[in-house]
Amino acid sequence: MAVRRSELGEFLRARRDRISPAQAGMEAFPGPRRVPGLRRDELAYLAGVSTDYLSRLEQGRQQNVSDAVLNSLSRALRLTGVEQDHLRRLAAPSRASRGSADLPQRADPGMLRLMTALDHLPALMLGHRGDILASNHLLHAVLGRSFEPGDSFTWFMFTDPLARERLVNWAAFASATVAGLRREAGERPHDARLRRMITKLRETDGQFDDWWQDQRILAYASVVKRIAHPVAGPLSFAVESVVPPHDPEQRLIVYTTEPDSPTAKALPLLASYGVAQSKS
Repeated sequence: MAVRRSELGEFLRARRDRISPAQAGMEAFPGPRRVPGLRRDELAYLAGVSTDYLSRLEQGRQQNVSDAVLNSLSRALRLTGVEQDHLRRLAAPSRASRGSADLPQRADPGMLRLMTALDHLPALMLGHRGDILASNHLLHAVLGRSFEPGDSFTWFMFTDPLARERLVNWAAFASATVAGLRREAGERPHDARLRRMITKLRETDGQFDDWWQDQRILAYASVVKRIAHPVAGPLSFAVESVVPPHDPEQRLIVYTTEPDSPTAKALPLLASYGVAQSKS
């Protein structure tokens, strides 16, 4: 598992670059500083390990890492709960899910019924890698294109010019997407399709690669989505996520609106517009 040990080192270095000695609650050690955040010896001191041990860990040469060391590193680096889980998966790949990475997911029937009941709001169901399991016509009308089960919403975000055209705050939403992909890559190290997609996007999209190297981790981000629609004008949605109890690896995503807001009033028009477009 040399690759995973390398990823562990990259994650640790990125996280210590992010936090200064003052933020970590310590006086900076004397001497020259060549890093923006904690020096390696400072993090080792805070975590109660030797600098040599931490060096081996960051260079992928340390075979075993105890829970006590991981806990100490998490506290020293002020990791969030999601980041702590990611650190543990990188340190012990056996904790990550092998799953059925190559088997197609099927939309949860209960979530499909809920999506149908919410047909007055744009909605879609996402599975592994951002694969679309289901979507409704109002979502297609809002985003300006149709989606079929098996399409990749992640691929749409980074390769379809329409995504950047319609999403006013594309960068905020896209960077959160990358942070979620990094979390999933930690959870599913054996998912070859996921890794191929990440590699391809890193090679073809410079912003994706920059965000990937940032090592940011998110489980889910409720990013307000602002849409520039050519017919309905500016639209604003709060994006909510519902996870089915029997399959936590898929999500129902619903674009919600404030009551009586301009966006809420525009949706019936968009629903009619979407139907007319589908018939033309």
